[in-house]
Amino acid sequence: MKLANLSLAAILVAGFTSSAFAAETLADAFENGKVSGELRAWYFDKDTEKFSTQTVSGYKLPTGVVSDTAKSGDILNTVAILNYVTDKFYGFNLGTTMVASAAPFSGDTGKTAYQDDMYGSGSVLSEAYLGYTLGKTNAKIGRQYISTPVVNGSGSRIVKESFEGATVTNTDIPNTTVMAGFIDKFQGRTSFGMGSTAGDAPTFEKRAIFLGMSASTTYEFDNAYTAAIINKSIPNLMLTGQYASANDVNSGTNIKDVDMYYTEANYILPLNGFKLGFDLNYRGSNTDLKMTKDKVTTSFDGTQTAGRISISELAGFGLAFTAATTSKDDAVISGIGNGTSSYTATLVKASSPSLRANTDSYRVDFTYDFSKLGVTGIKSILQYAEANQNRVGANPTSEDYTSYAAGISYDVPMLKGLSLELQYEKQEIETTRYSNNTKFTADLDELRFKANYKF
Repeated sequence: MKLANLSLAAILVAGFTSSAFAAETLADAFENGKVSGELRAWYFDKDTEKFSTQTVSGYKLPTGVVSDTAKSGDILNTVAILNYVTDKFYGFNLGTTMVASAAPFSGDTGKTAYQDDMYGSGSVLSEAYLGYTLGKTNAKIGRQYISTPVVNGSGSRIVKESFEGATVTNTDIPNTTVMAGFIDKFQGRTSFGMGSTAGDAPTFEKRAIFLGMSASTTYEFDNAYTAAIINKSIPNLMLTGQYASANDVNSGTNIKDVDMYYTEANYILPLNGFKLGFDLNYRGSNTDLKMTKDKVTTSFDGTQTAGRISISELAGFGLAFTAATTSKDDAVISGIGNGTSSYTATLVKASSPSLRANTDSYRVDFTYDFSKLGVTGIKSILQYAEANQNRVGANPTSEDYTSYAAGISYDVPMLKGLSLELQYEKQEIETTRYSNNTKFTADLDELRFKANYKF
């Protein structure tokens, strides 16, 4: 945290030489602080069935189904989130977010199936930072949520991922946001996901999710640094670039630095009665890091190119087509945290297949806003996706993922702050191993129900 300490000293000097403050006394800063919170009750249920593997001529599908009990089960989670941010005093403020979770009525199958992302009871102080504002510069030091393309804590599980470090954001340049950050520790979703035994709330550790290596396993690292820029100088066009470097990432096979980069262009063309969207994305990772699993060695010195064309606000309808392709020989590490998902990530099962080497992936989204029919607060999505990988070398295989997903959300107008959401995805996996003429399939089904109340 040497860099963070230097940053703290700098803003302390600036703070006491500045006359910009909101509260007249320190007591006023605490008294005028804002409290907000959220109550959640989420129910997840997933089932995995695999066709038993056997060798047959002509690659005919094998018969017989076995249940993958390690990945099948259901769980009910509840959480209370309390956020408090003081008013500014000489430009300074304090912010905290306490998260307390419990998983009542969970059976053994549910605990095992969701041990790395949902099952855990206890509390964690996910945010505890000192903030400082001077002009158009904002700084935070301490535990905080970060949401950028390459460093992004996912909120798709009951406990949101968080980071410990320092961030600085500046908007002095017209239509431009510049951001820099230092990351010292990471907080995952559960204790098991942070490398400990299952059943407890997560803690902040010097290990993190590196999406592309895994979506559930965390890996030890030393420190990480990042810088990003967003520009909106051209009307309807947003350009984004970000770079991040993580030192001494331990894959279990070797320890290497990982550099990750991201570029994106988003253009919206307003037309009569609807909008056209055009999005391009190029991302990649540079590293000598390797992982060996099932006698297959994976390198992560790869790239992914993606594009999307969309129609939105057409009498409540929306339609989008997305395609992505990765480099032939290397997989891609998209970033730190599960929120660094790829363009073709699916509604429930997310990004991991599309980040593998030599993979082409596609996704089609169909959305509808029911407010156009006079039903306020209801939105829906239908989704179809594919990810097709061909792995060459000593153990050539092909692996095809096909996903069908649907979701509906409802912001209840009768009770402000209450929202309900239902999601479902069915994913079919077909794997062919050409070395021994073997083909097998797996079906993954998951249902998620989320009830949230914000206050």
